[in-house]
Amino acid sequence: MTPVELSRTVLRAVRRAVDEGELRVAVPERAVVTVPGPGGCGDYATNIALQLARPAGHTPQRVAEILRPHLLGADGVDDVVVTGPGFINFCLTGSTPTALVEDILRCGPRYGFADGPSGQVVQLHCPREVRAVVVMDAVARILRSQGALVRTRCEARPEPLWQDVLGVGIDAYGRPAAHGPAPLDVDVRPVPAPLDVDIRPVPAPGDPVPLGADAARWALLHPAAHDRPRVTDEHLVQRESNPLFRVRYAHARIRATTRNAADLGFTSEPGPAPASHAADLGVLTPLADHPRILAAAATHRAPDRLARHLVTVADAVLVLLPAVLPRGAEKPSVAHRARLALAEAAGAVLAGGLSLLGIDAPEHI
Repeated sequence: MTPVELSRTVLRAVRRAVDEGELRVAVPERAVVTVPGPGGCGDYATNIALQLARPAGHTPQRVAEILRPHLLGADGVDDVVVTGPGFINFCLTGSTPTALVEDILRCGPRYGFADGPSGQVVQLHCPREVRAVVVMDAVARILRSQGALVRTRCEARPEPLWQDVLGVGIDAYGRPAAHGPAPLDVDVRPVPAPLDVDIRPVPAPGDPVPLGADAARWALLHPAAHDRPRVTDEHLVQRESNPLFRVRYAHARIRATTRNAADLGFTSEPGPAPASHAADLGVLTPLADHPRILAAAATHRAPDRLARHLVTVADAVLVLLPAVLPRGAEKPSVAHRARLALAEAAGAVLAGGLSLLGIDAPEHI
């Protein structure tokens, strides 16, 4: 169970308590789920009881005790403990941080992929326009990761460089055939790439190819389909202001950290969350959410959701990495091995996500 799913479970429990007359409150729009604080226990905790206490006319502890039976019966929740002034703490079944990291490392870059065919058949169509072609290619990759059978079609044969440099694959051109299984027909028509491309040297108008495959695809995929993309050489800049650089740099840093750990004589070993709790949770939360992000990107034909998620993962793991390796004369400990496993799990998610966007995950930068 991911933190997002657990948040929904909490809200359902509140709704049941309201429906059964145990609480008289308006059901909030969201419930915050975080790592347990000092004095807490388990995998996650929520302060929803403190949030509802005043409008309910009860103490936070009383609200928490009212909600506890409704939460105990939820799928994936092994135990619920009330601590402190009314914090609700959760022990989850089979989804502890250790189990999550083990699952990701076992799946590798395919973490979040479907176990097999879903039976869904999708026919994607796009106009002869570079952004539409690239977005359709990424949508097809993501749909296939979720078990769909996908066929892509462009209304006319695209520029050869779109395929040769940008790596897009198109199954057919022109009007769709009228035979075969009845597919879900989807038109992929994002806002086109601008004609006033600002790249030096100046290419043909509207042509992102001079950026190279990775930067060009990111420039066209990172914005939402209804937003106008910025096809400029800012995507080539190697600094923190460039989200693509941060994602690829994070992956390269993780690979370098693994090599450095090997030089120090230790390898990763999934284990309980170390004492750096805030940094660890900052990585664990988006990793646990990755399968949901992939499913949503497939459902909404929105590779931009995946791109933004990768930025979140990268930013989180870059905060963690300084705590992975021993410092000075410090010896490698269980905590170092656990943090290395967590970092490598983040690397697997970054590599898998970048691959679905058609972008390289570098070993070195």
